Amino acid sequence: MYVKSLDLDNFRNYRSLSIEFDRGINILYGSNAQGKTNILEAVCLAGTTKSHRGSKDRDMIRMGEEESHIRMFIDRRGIDYRIDLHLRKNKAKGAALGGVPVKRAAEIFGLVSLVFFSPEDLNIIKNGPAARRKFLDQLLSGIDRLYLNDLTTYSKILSQRSALLHELQYHPDRMGELDVWDLQLSVVGERIIAAREEFLKKFNETAAQKHASLSGNKERLELLYEPNTKKGQLEERLLKNRDSDLRMKLTGAGPHRDDILIRADGMDLRTFGSQGQQRTAALSMKMAEIVTIEKEKGEMPVLLLDDVLSELDSDRQRALLSSIRDTQTLITCTGLDDFVQNSFQADKLFYVEQGTIKDQSPHDGLQF
Repeated sequence: MYVKSLDLDNFRNYRSLSIEFDRGINILYGSNAQGKTNILEAVCLAGTTKSHRGSKDRDMIRMGEEESHIRMFIDRRGIDYRIDLHLRKNKAKGAALGGVPVKRAAEIFGLVSLVFFSPEDLNIIKNGPAARRKFLDQLLSGIDRLYLNDLTTYSKILSQRSALLHELQYHPDRMGELDVWDLQLSVVGERIIAAREEFLKKFNETAAQKHASLSGNKERLELLYEPNTKKGQLEERLLKNRDSDLRMKLTGAGPHRDDILIRADGMDLRTFGSQGQQRTAALSMKMAEIVTIEKEKGEMPVLLLDDVLSELDSDRQRALLSSIRDTQTLITCTGLDDFVQNSFQADKLFYVEQGTIKDQSPHDGLQF
C-alpha cells in the first residue's frame, strides 16, 4: 500500500496544502520549525485518528481558526480509499471513509499500515514502561482488530473503575459495584495479557535477527514480557489490592502496568546499556516492526522517518536506509548531506519553508 496524496486546510502552520507523494522515497527537507513534521503528523492522524505527539485536536488547528480538515488518498492492493478528518476546537473530531461518516476509530485504524520513527523512539529503552507499552499496543492493534477492541474496552472499564474508587469515599454503599468492574476488567485484561505474551515471543525472534545484523553478530537481543500480573491471576490480584486501590484511588494491578525487559547478552539495557547499545536495540525494534507488519498483513507499511538520520552514526544510517528501499517512505531532515554520503536514491524531494512546499527533482544539482 502507499499514500497517494494529502490535502490540508488550516492544519498546524498550513493554511492550505495539496501534496502528491511518490510510491517510493519522499524526502521533505528545510530548516527547523518550517512544518516538515506537521506533514508526517497529518498522515499519521489520517491513518490512525491520533497524533504521534499525543496532541489534542484543538492544538492542531491553525492559530486563529475554529476547525481543520485533512484528506488523504491511499492505494491499498490496487483499490483507492479516501480518508477525511474534521478537527473542531470544541467538539469531537469527525471522520469519514469514502465520504461515509464512521462512528468508531477502529474502522479506519488498521486500514493504513504505518511505522513512525522519531528521535524520541531512540529513547524507548531508557524511558519508562509507558513508552514500551505504547510501542507494543500500537503495533499489535494495527495487525489484530480483536486486540484493538479489547484494548479500547479495557481502557473504558479502567476509567469507570477509577471513577468509582473516587466516588466510594462519599458513597461507601456502592462498594458492591467494585465486584462488577473487577470481573469485567479481569476478563478483558486476561485476553490482553495472553495476546501480548504470545506476540512478543514471535516478535522477539525478528528483533533479534535485526539486532544481530546491526551489531555484526556481537550481541544477542532479547525482548521479554514483564506482566504486572501473571496470566490467570488478575481477578485475584484486584481483590487482594482492593484496600490499597481504595486508599490510592487508582487500579494498581493489570496490563496497564506491564513492561518489556530488553536485554543484550543477558544485560538489562535499560539500566546498564550504553547509549549506542540502547539506540541499536531501538532501531532493531523499529526495523522488526516493518517486517512484522509485512508478514502479518501481507503488505509493506508506509514508513515515516522524522529527522532520525541525524541521530544515528553512519553504520546505523546505512542499515536503516538499506531496509527501506522496498517500502514507501516519507523522510524529514534539515539537509541532504546524509543521503548524498550514503549514495541514497530519492524518488521525490519537497523543500519546506514557512508552511509552503516546493516539489523538486531528486537530481536538481544533487548527486545521490
